[in-house]
Amino acid sequence: MQETTPKPPVPKGKMLPGIAGIALFLLFLTLMNVLGAVQNAFGSGAGKIGVLILCSMLVAGIFGLLRMARWGWAITCGGTVLLASGYFYAFTLAHAPFFLVQGFFMLAFFLYLVRPEVRDRML
Repeated sequence: MQETTPKPPVPKGKMLPGIAGIALFLLFLTLMNVLGAVQNAFGSGAGKIGVLILCSMLVAGIFGLLRMARWGWAITCGGTVLLASGYFYAFTLAHAPFFLVQGFFMLAFFLYLVRPEVRDRML
């Protein structure tokens, strides 16, 4: 009979390199979207306000993720799913490969963030 050895405890609050990379990329992406909204790339009405609100929420989630807080992880996971679905929808409208590539990047970020090794490290 094979003996099972207990798994070592997961270090809570220790950041993986992938989390830092995802946070930096999403921070850059939200900065570019805010600059686009300020220059009226999304229109001057509800589109501009909506983009600014969503970017503000995502930035708060990113900083929560960098602090390894579970609420920041949850907001960032939701943001990556929303971004992926938005990019896939934009691809169906415009048929531009750029949207498909961005959508798969966001999907890969989401799939990384929901791994048990990442979830167990959140405080």
